[in-house]
Amino acid sequence: MATLYTHAESNIRRTWLYLTGFLVLVIGIGWLISYLMESSAILWIAVILSVLMSFFSYWNSDKIILAISKARPIEKKDNPELYRIVENLCITAGLPLPKICIIEEAQPNAFATGRDAKHAVVAVTRGLLEHLDKTELEGVISHELAHIGNKDMLLSTIIVVLVGMVVIMTDFFFRVSFWGGFGRRDSREGGQIRSIMFLVALTLAILAPLFATLIKLAISRKREFLADATGALLTRYPEGLARALEKISADPTPLRVATDATSHLYIVNPFRGKEQESWFHKLFMTHPPIEERIKALRGMSI
Repeated sequence: MATLYTHAESNIRRTWLYLTGFLVLVIGIGWLISYLMESSAILWIAVILSVLMSFFSYWNSDKIILAISKARPIEKKDNPELYRIVENLCITAGLPLPKICIIEEAQPNAFATGRDAKHAVVAVTRGLLEHLDKTELEGVISHELAHIGNKDMLLSTIIVVLVGMVVIMTDFFFRVSFWGGFGRRDSREGGQIRSIMFLVALTLAILAPLFATLIKLAISRKREFLADATGALLTRYPEGLARALEKISADPTPLRVATDATSHLYIVNPFRGKEQESWFHKLFMTHPPIEERIKALRGMSI
């Protein structure tokens, strides 16, 4: 049990460390742009626009994602065994029963979505129900419930807002610099200032969104490790989830409804044949390598 808690607490600490770094990055970029432009308006504009852009998607994310994934809501009579598994794990986790959906796809996979625990959805593919035994299915469901209990959907929304702020601030600063918005002094000095500002803006426009994306992906990967650990605590049987991850990742069937916008939600990357092992590729992965997740699960003691 101690090993499990240590592993989970370590991932929580790293998540908050990344998030703190993200906030420092956003504040630093905002301060730098405000300082160079001698105006704090850009920072406020970025905050307002990012919040407004994210508000609609936050309140309607579950409907949008379920529509994209072609997930069909079911009732208890449609699959009593699946319902019982979800109900029992929800009781253990202290969570309200989420809406349960089926995706008519052969690839075994699953995801959770929704703005909070009271409006959560757990969706599983037909392939998951056909290929996994009961303990493996419990492992997958516990992982998805862990995302709900850990408020990962809310955290994802916060991160999206922060990324949006970085993109909007740097894009606006670049456009102002490109069109010569800093020429307030004599022509010679103004030309030098515009050149410097343009180079600074170009650098920020390229590097800042890249760093923001890398931090977002790093947080996403840590939350997957945390959901694995929390899910193992719910079932008290990490091997069930470990075997499920092996089966899901080994299945070569494509998931036709998966998109780049929804792939990060699934318990395992739904795109087949695109997994690579280079360190550079790992920086841009939405999920940790399956081997590392399985190793962490099998190294737990409960």
